[in-house]
Amino acid sequence: MDFTLSKEQIDIQKAAREFALGEFSEKAQEFDRNETFDPQIWKKACDLGFVGVFIDEAYGGAGLGLLEHCLITEEFWAVDAGMGNAVLTTTFGAELLGLFGTEEQKKKYLPPLVEGKAVIGTAITEPDAGSDVTCAVTSAEKDDDEYVINGSKMFITNGTRANYLNVFCLTDPDNPDRHKRHSFFIVETDRPGFEATKIHGKLGIRANDTAEISFSNVRIPASNLIGQEGNGFKELMNFFNMTRLHICAQAVGIARAALEESIAHIKKRHQFGAPLASFQVNQFKVAEMATMIRAARNLYYEAAWLTDNGKMDHALTAMAKWFSGQIAVKCADEALQMHGGYGYIDEYKVQRIYRDAKIVEIYEGTKEIEKLIVARSLLRG
Repeated sequence: MDFTLSKEQIDIQKAAREFALGEFSEKAQEFDRNETFDPQIWKKACDLGFVGVFIDEAYGGAGLGLLEHCLITEEFWAVDAGMGNAVLTTTFGAELLGLFGTEEQKKKYLPPLVEGKAVIGTAITEPDAGSDVTCAVTSAEKDDDEYVINGSKMFITNGTRANYLNVFCLTDPDNPDRHKRHSFFIVETDRPGFEATKIHGKLGIRANDTAEISFSNVRIPASNLIGQEGNGFKELMNFFNMTRLHICAQAVGIARAALEESIAHIKKRHQFGAPLASFQVNQFKVAEMATMIRAARNLYYEAAWLTDNGKMDHALTAMAKWFSGQIAVKCADEALQMHGGYGYIDEYKVQRIYRDAKIVEIYEGTKEIEKLIVARSLLRG
């Protein structure tokens, strides 16, 4: 078994790292404090080919795999999570269109994402429907050749930035099979009745936009249905099995950042007449962090490689998601501990790493949901 990345993949990694260091480093603290982001950085990333590399060449992308997208994601998050997210989640939903969209939808909505002319998002979570998406009540009712959407969504990435959203809606509330009650629709955000309110005061990834969304009699053409009516849950699970790999890369990236900050700090900082790096307790910490990072990376590399080769393994993806999230939080915690009081003030990057890390255990499937997926795959039959 060959674990060596190709020359092209190594070049992608290096270029992504150089871009992130050059564009993120000086602005990261400012954007975190002010909960802002400069879209010109995103447009520059698009121009350089970092955004939407997994999108097919026929629709303007590079036609590469999820693994290449994950390599970029890891490098961006290793420099700054908030800015990395603000740049790369602008295609969050392109995967769904690539899997289930019509040819007309792909031609219309995918090229602008790569060109830096549009942002997409995917609206799933509701105030009373998180892990159990079958409880979503935002409705889409058929009216001749249109659908009318009413309801609200919560914690939506790119909610105030997006030009269009993939919205998970209830279309068949009386279906006895709760997994066949929902459908996905493309909703342009300039339609009457659409409203987005930015959420302020997040713990982490504060440079990235998150919003509450409301729909009041928002009308869309029937042609905006993605896939087949009633197949929304199935489509969502396939979508998540791709996007959860992005989260794995985010987690490994932020764990790397924690390790890198820790090593630099304990080499420089002295206590009891010796550098902190000379104490065995700290040596053990960085050794454990490095080992966990390598294990998490290998898990998501394998899962991404299988997906790119048409052999998607749902249980392996779930393993990679919860384990990488767990090690991100663990590494961030150890890094802050090694920084002591310095880690508790915002002058030091490690406090931002600590705040940013927690999200990877929550969004796109909590660690508890991922463990359920793994357990059920083991116990089935």
